[in-house]
Amino acid sequence: MSFNLHNRSLLALKDFAPDDIRFLLDLAAELKRSKEVGNELPRLKGKNIVLIFEKPSTRTRCAFEVAVHDQGGHVTYLDAAGSQLGHKESLKDTARVLGRYYDGIEYRGFHQSVVEELARFAKVPVWNGLTDEAHPTQILADLMTMQEFGEKPLHDLSFCYLGDASFNMGSSLLVGGTQMGMDVRICSPAALQPPPELVAQMRELARSTGARITLETDPLKAVVGADFLYTDVWVSMGEDESVWQQRIKQLLPYQVTSTLMQATGKPRTRFMHCLPAFHSLDTEVGREVHAKYGLSEIEVTDEVFESDASIVFTQAENRMHTIKALLVATLG
Repeated sequence: MSFNLHNRSLLALKDFAPDDIRFLLDLAAELKRSKEVGNELPRLKGKNIVLIFEKPSTRTRCAFEVAVHDQGGHVTYLDAAGSQLGHKESLKDTARVLGRYYDGIEYRGFHQSVVEELARFAKVPVWNGLTDEAHPTQILADLMTMQEFGEKPLHDLSFCYLGDASFNMGSSLLVGGTQMGMDVRICSPAALQPPPELVAQMRELARSTGARITLETDPLKAVVGADFLYTDVWVSMGEDESVWQQRIKQLLPYQVTSTLMQATGKPRTRFMHCLPAFHSLDTEVGREVHAKYGLSEIEVTDEVFESDASIVFTQAENRMHTIKALLVATLG
């Protein structure tokens, strides 16, 4: 299947067929083993890749940079102040220039329309490192991690996403889980569930993949039998701080606690988070929320985050391996 991905862009996970995703996961596992034993082959020698970051990130930037360097390629990093993207130069013109300099472009920012326009005019592969609508490279890492820890094929596994499901993570997990034929539970307040049109699309796709999709508002009901509990921050990057009070009121019942982990009825249920996580007072945001609202833990308790059930750091590591697989498959 690898030739089907050559020169392909990844703007949203639904751009790729289930077999394409399985190929990437298999390739990521192979590349991870090769890195561990020290016999990795550089398949991106002579390739130049530009990373455009309108939203800052630790994991996405580092994962892309290490992946490219491991494979023998070269990286240029552009932040919001380092380019004229949409300011003094149109997005269309920037795309056509960068497409002549670089073999591939990663974009992390706000609007899905930006990454789509880059792909339309650059004429080289473009990869979505995060937009308000989609986070496909994160979902590839999540699927790889579930595959490693699930002890069963993906289509036999279940996960429950808890929290704000109206943004990129809830929507992208719904897409990825449906494509892989999984038992997908999305648990959130009715006002914060995925867009209805996306849910309808995924229910239709589930007819062919065998996925089971459940939208639920009751956390104790939603998590029963789940192999993985997954959450994310309650206020997404780019949203105004003024929404904290409302989100805390809406989402406090969805906080992942040891009680909720036990409610799955499975002693080997794992905890997942795309990071950063606000589970203590060790961050500036965590301290600000504590000062204003009295919470020392937000979307997950420190007890769960630091427990043996937590696989968040393997999940973070797998960002690098799955991104590397994506680069090798589309450029190598």
